[in-house]
Parts: sequence; C-alpha cells; structure tokens
Amino acid sequence: MTTTDLDPITCRPIGFVRSLFKQVEGMPIQAVASQDMARLEVHADFAPGLRDIEGFDYLTLITHMHLCTREPLEVTPFLDTASHGVFATRSPTRPNRLGLSIVRLLRVEGATLHFSGNDMVDGTPVLDIKPYVPRFDVRQTERIGWFADKLEALPTALADRRMT
Repeated sequence: MTTTDLDPITCRPIGFVRSLFKQVEGMPIQAVASQDMARLEVHADFAPGLRDIEGFDYLTLITHMHLCTREPLEVTPFLDTASHGVFATRSPTRPNRLGLSIVRLLRVEGATLHFSGNDMVDGTPVLDIKPYVPRFDVRQTERIGWFADKLEALPTALADRRMT
C-alpha cells in the first residue's frame, strides 16, 4: 500500500505534557526563552522506549498543537507585525499543527520525564521524542530571514490569542 499526495497520515500520542500553562495566552513562544518546568507523562505502552534516555541533557519533543483551530498559509508571527508565509515562521497555526520543542531533561521517574524550557500548554499531545545531539542538530548560519532583526524581543515575547 502506498500513500498518495493527500492521504491522511495518522499519528497517536505517546504521552501528554503536564504544564502550569492552562491557556495559550501568556506562554513563552519558544522553549529557548523559557525556564518553566513541566513533565511529560508517557503512556505505559511506550515506556520501554525510554530506556537510556536519562543519558541526554536535551530532548526534542514533537507535539500536536491541539488548541490551534486555524490553518492559514500566511500569518503574522508573535515576533513581527508583518505577514509571512507560514513555512517561513515558527507559528503554531500550520497545516498539520506540529510543534517542535527542545527541552532540558531534568530527571526521569518511571514513565514520566521532568523537563525545563516548557513552551507548551497543559494537555499537549506528544507524538515523538528524539534525543538532542549537537553534532547532528546544530548548524552554524548567518542567514535567518526576517528573524534577523527580531530576536532581541524573544525573552519578553509571550503568546497571544492570534494563533488559536
């Protein structure tokens, strides 16, 4: 069986984030700007997949942004006042509503991962976890598009209702 261009792809959550953020408004817009702690409760069926995860400082969480209802192809991101194509942004409103957060693993308790750098609302479904490996994941670049003159606002930028 092959997948055609527009066939749906089904994903199931491996767990859910438990966070102090109960709504999107007021959350950090990127994990790197957050010191907030949270935990990922992994379903028991997937717990064996956590073996050896405590050996990593950082994890990449791939999530489903379940509270986003819009899927525009042009958005005005949190760090700008101009509209951009959604694929040139880190906007949560995307065709498949996938999120990516690099978080610092603090400790593992059974099937629960405690982490800092939370930029996710309580109940966010996690679709996958990957270990962060700088040699694989870090690229040096000077070309970062419209972000180049916007990053100074990151430490104080918070999410608002425009993306839900």
